[in-house]
Amino acid sequence: MTLPTAADPWAWFDEARFGLFIHWGIYSVLGRGEQVLFRERLDAREYARLAQRFKPQHFDAEDWARQARDAGMRYAVLTTKHHDGFCLFDSRVSRHTAPRTAAGRDLVAEYVSAMRSAGLRVGLYYSLADWTQPAYFLGPQRDPEGFAQFVEYTHTQVRELCSNYGQVDVLWFDGGWPWSATDWQSERLDATIRGLQPYVWMNDRLHGGGVGNVAPVGDFSERTQGYYDTAEQRAPGSPAGRPIESCRTSQHKWWGYHAGNRLWKDSKELVATLAQTASAGANLLYNVGPKPDGTIPAPFSRSLKEVGEWLAVNGEAVYGTGAGVGDTGTLGPTTTRGNHLYLHVLYWPGRESNLYGFAGRVLSAELLATGQPAHVSQDGLHIRLSGLPARPPDRFCSVIRIEFDAEPRTDPSFISLWQRGADTQPLAQWARRGCTEEEA
Repeated sequence: MTLPTAADPWAWFDEARFGLFIHWGIYSVLGRGEQVLFRERLDAREYARLAQRFKPQHFDAEDWARQARDAGMRYAVLTTKHHDGFCLFDSRVSRHTAPRTAAGRDLVAEYVSAMRSAGLRVGLYYSLADWTQPAYFLGPQRDPEGFAQFVEYTHTQVRELCSNYGQVDVLWFDGGWPWSATDWQSERLDATIRGLQPYVWMNDRLHGGGVGNVAPVGDFSERTQGYYDTAEQRAPGSPAGRPIESCRTSQHKWWGYHAGNRLWKDSKELVATLAQTASAGANLLYNVGPKPDGTIPAPFSRSLKEVGEWLAVNGEAVYGTGAGVGDTGTLGPTTTRGNHLYLHVLYWPGRESNLYGFAGRVLSAELLATGQPAHVSQDGLHIRLSGLPARPPDRFCSVIRIEFDAEPRTDPSFISLWQRGADTQPLAQWARRGCTEEEA
């Protein structure tokens, strides 16, 4: 295996900020989402026969990679096996796989090759669950022998993924509920993975974390290098100090293809979500569920194209940036780099805007896309930007780059009303200035 040559082989993940999540499997044939087997309690034998109808004749991994690259994404994560047990890869311990059924192809191998050729980092999703196996539901107490065999099965498949596809950059685990990390023998599996893929990033769901996933055991909460937290369908926040990734659907709810879905998120919402996620110092992993023939739904492709055009102009405010600072809620989120603050203006104010609560002196302000300067006046913690265009220069999000005389930070005297335990007494003086003599 070729190991990373960068001085810091871990650095890429916290700089990437934008990735593609792909949920694909035989459930796409039914077109009712990725969990249709369980949600509708379908007959598992009948469901398994979908593999003979899963013939992705239009699957073009290079087209997937091109769309991701042109959208400004830096990595991708593909579901190699979801909770239904069907594998998109070749496995010596299962015949319920794409190469051994109607597809007749190792779809993971094609995906990996295409993503690498496009310069994207490669991520593999693997669900510990298998809803077709009684031992999974019975668990280690009710069926200790069967569950132990099932655990060996999952460990074997993870070893295959770590051994047969070259360098893997992300392992994205899922489906561990309702069992603990001890039940899954996560520490042993982790050691196997690190022996085969020493520089792979792993999400929190193998050792304990995520929404409703594996019950944590041991010191996982203290690990930072090579591990990150998962925020599913929500704003990110990582109290453990690890990098964090927010995974979001492009539809209203479903991760896998749903033919009845009409609730696609548009490009404006995607750009806003990307800006807000970057402002939290996190990555956005944005999901698509390809159709059973392997094509990407057109509404998703359109949004990727448009966000790619936005990033081509404004990427400086996203890639490799630090978390935002300050209260700029009336305008939009911020990101930081060195002495620069990037103000992602989702709510354009017109020709003037006001900022409050920043320490330091502003040296300059300009529109990132055009370099058009804004006039800056500063009085204490008050900053006013004027000479801005009357209408937003960008239809999605206009970025103002503000240079301070030092690293942007919130002034120590700034008081947030929403910060638990904050001393709000000094705010009374501010409020008193607005009172009439009788009210005071």
